[in-house]
Amino acid sequence: MSKHLTHTKDLSKNEIVTIFKYAKEFLDEKKRDDLRGKLIINIFFENSTRTRSSFEIAAKRLSADVVNLDVNRSSTAKGETLFDTAANLDAMGPDAIIVRHNRSGVPKILSKYVKCSIINAGDGAHQHPTQGLLDLFTLLQKFKTLEGKTIAIVGDIRNSRVANSDIELFTRFGANVILVGPPQFLPKTTLPTTYNLKEAINHSDAIISLRTQTERHKTPTFASLKDYAENFKITKEVIKDKDILIMHPGPVHRNIDIDDEVLEDERCLVLNQVKNGVAVRMGILKFLIEN
Repeated sequence: MSKHLTHTKDLSKNEIVTIFKYAKEFLDEKKRDDLRGKLIINIFFENSTRTRSSFEIAAKRLSADVVNLDVNRSSTAKGETLFDTAANLDAMGPDAIIVRHNRSGVPKILSKYVKCSIINAGDGAHQHPTQGLLDLFTLLQKFKTLEGKTIAIVGDIRNSRVANSDIELFTRFGANVILVGPPQFLPKTTLPTTYNLKEAINHSDAIISLRTQTERHKTPTFASLKDYAENFKITKEVIKDKDILIMHPGPVHRNIDIDDEVLEDERCLVLNQVKNGVAVRMGILKFLIEN
C-alpha cells in the first residue's frame, strides 16, 4: 500500500527526521538518479507558482518524469468527476500524484481511489503539509532544536492552511506558538493569542508572517489592506535590532505583510524557504516513492 502525505499527521517524527536527512543532502542542488523511471503527475486546481514549480524541479532533480495536467483543458472541465479523473490518471501507472484543490479534504478522499502516493499541495484552508515541513526544516537549520523556542504566527490565521500545518509541526517539535492578528483573523484555539504585534515580537524567536487570504473571505474584513498593515506589518521599527528570524510562505504582499526593508534584512529567510522547499520536496518524494 502506498504511503500518502495529505496531512502533517501522516508522518511520524522519525519519518520527518528521515526526510530532513535526505533534504540536507539535496541542498547541493545536484541532479541524482534516485527516481529515474518513476512518473509524477502534478494536478493543480488552484493557481500556484512556488509550490508547483518547486515540486517539478524536485522531481526532475531526482530524474523522475513529470506530467503537469492542465486542469482547464482536462476532462474535469467537461464534467468528469474528480474521482474519475484520479482513477484514470492512476490507471496510467504514476508513482505519485501531487494535488492542490480549493476544497478541504480532497487529497485525503482521492488517496482512497488510487494505488499511488497522493501528496497534498494545499487543500482549501485545511492543510499545506509540504510548506509546513519546509518551514520546520528552515527553523531547525537555524535553531537545531525548537524546544523552548517561541514562534509567532502573524496574520490571517483562521483562513491559512499553512498556519494549520505549521502549528501542528512546531508544537510537536517542542516550540511554543503565539497567534497574532485582529480578532476576525484568529481561530478558536487553546494557543495564546494577541492583537499586539510588538508584544508578541518581544517574546518570540521567529515570526511567520502570512498573506491575508482575501479570496477566502465571505465578506470584507478591512476597508483596505493598508488598514490591516497599520497594525500587523513587519517593519524595521517593530523588530528593531532584536535577534529574530522572519519568514513568510509567499506570495508576500510587499509593504502589507512585510515591508521592503525587512525583506532585504539578513534576518529574513523568505528566499531560504524557497531553496529549502525544493530540497524538502525531493526528500518527501524519495521517502514516499521508495517506501
